[in-house]
Amino acid sequence: MLEEGGITALTIEGIAARAAVGKPTIYREWPNAHAVAMAALMSADAAATKIASSPSAVTELQRQLRAVAGVFASRIGRQAAIMIASAAGETELSKSFRNHFILARRAEGRDIIGRGIAQREIRAGIDIEVLLDMIYGPIFYRLLMGHGALDAEFTDAVVAHAMQGISARPAAARGSQRRS
Repeated sequence: MLEEGGITALTIEGIAARAAVGKPTIYREWPNAHAVAMAALMSADAAATKIASSPSAVTELQRQLRAVAGVFASRIGRQAAIMIASAAGETELSKSFRNHFILARRAEGRDIIGRGIAQREIRAGIDIEVLLDMIYGPIFYRLLMGHGALDAEFTDAVVAHAMQGISARPAAARGSQRRS
């Protein structure tokens, strides 16, 4: 229903009719249609973010960011973003999104960055929380402003630019290794 008509087309009555169940069945699981939409986003996210581990933390971070962008590049993701953008910060919808999507991606990112520091791909002493904001923030900005594509080219550029500032090796050393 989200893909067909957007968030305004999503109703408990419509969901119940499509699922061939009564409305009480839906209400047993979700308090409202927005919660059902969030569950759909979480489901899409779970499928998209199951990525294979890479020996390189930077490559794994690129893959994870591509997966996050892929979720929001879908129609369901765009509809969920509209819904979230219009919700007050402390609504159940906002809390659910923050707890089940944002904090989960940040935890994954924190683990990847920690591994990058241990492997000396990322310099030690970085404020990981600020770095996470720097990496994920552009996705949400682009999603909400709609001024550019949310694709692999963009997410790879975000990681590449971030790496210029956080790499454990100076830029000159990285450049000489590529030429070798």
